[in-house]
Amino acid sequence: MIEIEELEDVTCVKLQVTRSDGRSRPVYMFLVDGMLIDTGSRSLEKEILYFYKKQLKKIKFVVLTHSHEDHSGTASWIQENLNLPIYVHPRGMQVCQKRSPYPKYREVTWGARKEFNPLPLENKLKSLNAEWEVIYTPGHADDHVALYHEQTGRLFTGDLFVSPKTKVIMQTESTPVTMDSIRKLLKYDFKSMYCSHAGYFKDGKSKLKQKLEYLEQLYSEVERMHKEGHSNVEINKKLFQKVYPIVDFSNGEWDSLHIVSSIISEVDKKSFR
Repeated sequence: MIEIEELEDVTCVKLQVTRSDGRSRPVYMFLVDGMLIDTGSRSLEKEILYFYKKQLKKIKFVVLTHSHEDHSGTASWIQENLNLPIYVHPRGMQVCQKRSPYPKYREVTWGARKEFNPLPLENKLKSLNAEWEVIYTPGHADDHVALYHEQTGRLFTGDLFVSPKTKVIMQTESTPVTMDSIRKLLKYDFKSMYCSHAGYFKDGKSKLKQKLEYLEQLYSEVERMHKEGHSNVEINKKLFQKVYPIVDFSNGEWDSLHIVSSIISEVDKKSFR
């Protein structure tokens, strides 16, 4: 249920959540130089508190890559019991102040996250011995950030990577915006990448390039078929022939159709410029 290992002076905490449909999903927390990155899900609070109590003296403050419940699940516990500062992008502050503002299936999977009061992230952030660049990287979430340390080449990417070939996204996501965020990160001279669902990659830049190449090819295919007159549904059936269980499980909040629709929305915007 919980695995802890040290990689490049970063404590990587891997947690495993099993959904009600029987499928499991890993989620990571990272501790580096006094900075805890993300707080896991409330459904795994018992396991996470075990980690907190072991590392109590090392945690000085918390940074959330974004406000989703699998990243902010135990933030309220930290605020109530440890009284440590918790930072999130300003766009996520109001969401954090609400009690579990998510659909029921997400509460069942990740737990009902309690409200808390975070502080706003700025462009730079200081841990005990290092300065980090906070990079705004929307697409998956409107309040999503990545954290970069130039001297070590470490990059914490939240949910921007997850997998090299995205098959489904949430209705609120935008594939073109995600692509722009990846392009932004690829301009940095980073080496290792720490992903909140896929873990550690020594050669993170090649992995992120691989994802961008896939999305660019996908974008081109959707654009071509759209200009040929195919509907969103037709394009989706052609490009994503497999229907993933999460589509039904989430009542359509997650779907490959949202990838297609977000790309077509961007294509249509460009045609009117």
